[in-house]
Amino acid sequence: MSRPAALRRIFSHPKVLFETNLGRLSGTAFSLLARRPRTSGERASPAWAGQKLARPSEKTKPPLGWPRTTDSLCPECVKAARAAVVSGEMDLNRFLHAHPGLIKAEIFARDGQVWMRKTCPVHGEVEDLLSIDEKFLERIEGLFPGRDLAGLRTNLREHGPSSIQYGRGSVLTIDLTNRCNMMCDPCFMDANQVGYVHELSLDEVKKLLDDSLTIKPRRQLSVQFSGGEPTLHPDFLEAVRYARQVGYFSVQCASNGIKFAESLEYAKEARRAGLRLCYLQFDGVTNEANSHRKVGNLFDVKLRAIDHLAQAGIDVVLVVTVVRGVNDDQVGSVVQFAIDNIDKVTVVSFQPVSFTGRDEDISEKERREKRYTLSHLAHDVSSQLGITEPGRDWFPLSSMNPLSDVVDLLQNPAEKFGALNCGCHPNCGIGTILLVNKKTRETVPLAEFLDVEQVLKDFTTIAEVSEGRAERYAMMALSLFKNFRPDRAPLGYSAFEMIRQAMSQMGAKGKKVGDSEGDAQQFEWRFLFVAGMWFQDVFNYDFRRTEMCIIPYATQLGEISFCAYNTGVGFRQIVEKMFQTASVAEWYKKYGRHPVYAKGRDLPLPPGEPNVIVRQRRRLPLAMN
Repeated sequence: MSRPAALRRIFSHPKVLFETNLGRLSGTAFSLLARRPRTSGERASPAWAGQKLARPSEKTKPPLGWPRTTDSLCPECVKAARAAVVSGEMDLNRFLHAHPGLIKAEIFARDGQVWMRKTCPVHGEVEDLLSIDEKFLERIEGLFPGRDLAGLRTNLREHGPSSIQYGRGSVLTIDLTNRCNMMCDPCFMDANQVGYVHELSLDEVKKLLDDSLTIKPRRQLSVQFSGGEPTLHPDFLEAVRYARQVGYFSVQCASNGIKFAESLEYAKEARRAGLRLCYLQFDGVTNEANSHRKVGNLFDVKLRAIDHLAQAGIDVVLVVTVVRGVNDDQVGSVVQFAIDNIDKVTVVSFQPVSFTGRDEDISEKERREKRYTLSHLAHDVSSQLGITEPGRDWFPLSSMNPLSDVVDLLQNPAEKFGALNCGCHPNCGIGTILLVNKKTRETVPLAEFLDVEQVLKDFTTIAEVSEGRAERYAMMALSLFKNFRPDRAPLGYSAFEMIRQAMSQMGAKGKKVGDSEGDAQQFEWRFLFVAGMWFQDVFNYDFRRTEMCIIPYATQLGEISFCAYNTGVGFRQIVEKMFQTASVAEWYKKYGRHPVYAKGRDLPLPPGEPNVIVRQRRRLPLAMN
């Protein structure tokens, strides 16, 4: 919208004029509060933290920018060392502390792109792409606010250079089983192919959850049950119930959706057990776009699963593994699908391919052809839909931490859990927020009408200097009012409605954020969060990212970074081999075979059509036009 058009809109609509003036007054009030004299009292040491809360100015950062050096891995050396542990030739303690395969890597810019290069004295040079847009990554790293609290020492996190050292984490992942009813490619765990079954008992699941509560900072996590396919586990629902019972607000599952597609009643049972989210594997909006998953009608399966999950009251997160040249042309279509089904889908999470599991031995040529980065994602959403700007609308996931810092300060120091905090390295994940009209599907990026960067700076100021709950609440409200641009917001959409809606959708109607179930049904608009989470592999591994991992795996060897578990050092193969339940032959003899859907065959579905919208891709209408 041009400046003359914005001015005409301000003066022709009294409500817009009122909010414009309110924003100016709020800016003045915020500045006065931020500059007022204060005492220099010590920060509280909440029970959940086990340490004093840090001011933003006291936070540390990993090395950022380029050129820089970091610690990485030789792909060949680490695979050989891992295989030696699995075979029994190498002791696990030696593997943890001798640092096999660890080498230095250089991160540098070349021709407007950012690359990693490392050289092993035995296996030679490896080079990999980190970003196709140097300026994009420079901005993302520049918005990093600093590390979360350091983790206190515990045997649960002693894994050599792969140990998680900072942050409380956001998603605690528990693999219930390595059994699966599909044969996907790619697959982190190489399911159904390793010759043994690794399946936790319910008592083992309970112990992992109990152990997680002993780690400080004690954190409010989203517990994710994964696999394999978690719904194959006979105690899946009991595991969900126990996670809620011990105090975690959000429990989710990472699923291919087959069980939910087959049975609406099963989805309702999962909801009654306490399941709030389903991370649904979803690689495109046609059966052809999902053909690499080797089920002929997999898209139809997803539609039925989404319908059943929505009827049961379970929010759906579409999880898309993106491979360049395979389904990167589906990025815009998937976001559009989420917009069209905004009453059912709350988040789209794109995961650029990580070459691990079945793909760890990929050739250099194929790796370069298929490599997809977060910068690809930001540009593809923009070019395929035309509704976002890569240099304005995307933020590192960790940039939201100033909000968590303020929530920590607002909580009673006696609280048992700290706020959820997404303190990952800025190279790990990015996100953008879209506002979608539930009737017209008009869409506008949040950063179009809210100065998000300034809001984050303001909340950093609040966390740094504010004193007392009343002042903090006042400064939060003033920041949102002063950074709201009513002349660029959808007509009739106010800052008041934005705040009420955000609080509702985050489930902030209870005593704490996340304590109550989010309810956005009363609002005309709804927020859609589009995220990119790029897990590492042995070719682009960076231990500075591993140290700050926010997605720990709860395992029989403690809590291990997602990337150290599935890629990098590759603890998954070690843990599952050490604690295997039975050989596949023994399992089949005792329990029989479970169905595996593969080879392009269709999966039988219940009769009827799902209540899900599927449209041809189009350029989306912008709400402010």
